[in-house]
Amino acid sequence: MTTRKWKTLFIALAALNIIGIITVFLLISLPVKDEPISEKLVQNDDIEFQVHANREDLNLLIAQYLEKEGFTGIINYEVLLTDEVELFGTVKMFGREVELKLTFEPIAQKNGDLVLVQKTISLGQMGLPVSYVMNFINKQFKTPDWVTIQPNQKQIYVSLQNMKLKSDIKVKAKKFDLENDDISFILSVPSL
Repeated sequence: MTTRKWKTLFIALAALNIIGIITVFLLISLPVKDEPISEKLVQNDDIEFQVHANREDLNLLIAQYLEKEGFTGIINYEVLLTDEVELFGTVKMFGREVELKLTFEPIAQKNGDLVLVQKTISLGQMGLPVSYVMNFINKQFKTPDWVTIQPNQKQIYVSLQNMKLKSDIKVKAKKFDLENDDISFILSVPSL
């Protein structure tokens, strides 16, 4: 081979090395491309958890809530979950205590609230119209703001979403099957 060919090949090889070094240097000095942030990460939606409960635990929670919040009045009452929602109380009539018992069928609503549809009612041995007794209860019972007694519809509307809990946690009833002890809620925690 001639010297000229060697010279040409040497210069071509040197040029390739220089181009390679410059390319590597440029790639190293260019900024890293940012990945786009997922929309799910920047949304301000609530974070939801599903919670399963049983009647026994809910009975303890309800009793503790009624005691702590002081929901007593002329009528002392308690709520008990069995195969249905039972409300027991005593009321003073004609100078003596008269027992009161109402039973309700709970129905979870699509919006997460509960409707308690009245099933049976007894006030001592008296047979009184349901709407009359529920109206009496509505006037005499001290209930939370998120509980509405509706005598004409013979039901109690429990707006769980309006229940005030610490840290602005919201509660929604998902399933409320007392007969099978299958109760679940959705807890919504505000995202930051």
